[in-house]
Amino acid sequence: MDGVNKHTYTRLKSIPQAAAILLISALFALLINELRPGRISWVADWSPRAQLTLDSGASLEVSLEEAETLFFAGTALFLDARSPNLYGEGHIEGAKNLPWEEFDQYFPKVMEGISLDTPIVTYCDGDGCGLSKELATALLGHGYNNVRVLVNGWTVWLENELPTEAASAGSRSKDVTKRDKGYFHDASS
Repeated sequence: MDGVNKHTYTRLKSIPQAAAILLISALFALLINELRPGRISWVADWSPRAQLTLDSGASLEVSLEEAETLFFAGTALFLDARSPNLYGEGHIEGAKNLPWEEFDQYFPKVMEGISLDTPIVTYCDGDGCGLSKELATALLGHGYNNVRVLVNGWTVWLENELPTEAASAGSRSKDVTKRDKGYFHDASS
């Protein structure tokens, strides 16, 4: 056998060996995954709603109807997890801005005087937005025990013409629409 053929033969011989090593490694990884607690499941639901399920099985999700009831009853604190710029452009009326990306900076001031039992609804914008979930999880970690997430909150709130305001303009045009539909009473009228 000349040098070129010998080199080709050696290379061809190593391909099945590499495949065998990969196969053994994959089988070993699968076995370890099956044996360990908290294993990674083969099939998972990665939808935003499924990711709001806690280890206990409880869901952090709040429906729009529930959030609307809490809003008009005035019993819940709404927290916008988006950036201060987006919050300034518009937010749920009366909501406070606790941007997830600046949580440590904003948390002490925003949550000062808020009871651990206060119903809290976090929201951001977009079905895939995870900021509200991250914010809710952080609040649970700080002892707040009644925290819920309104999935795609800002968009669904706007689509349903619920009360909004902008930090700079203070507009309440959506508020008028809901009042006209009889969703709440204004004591001054």
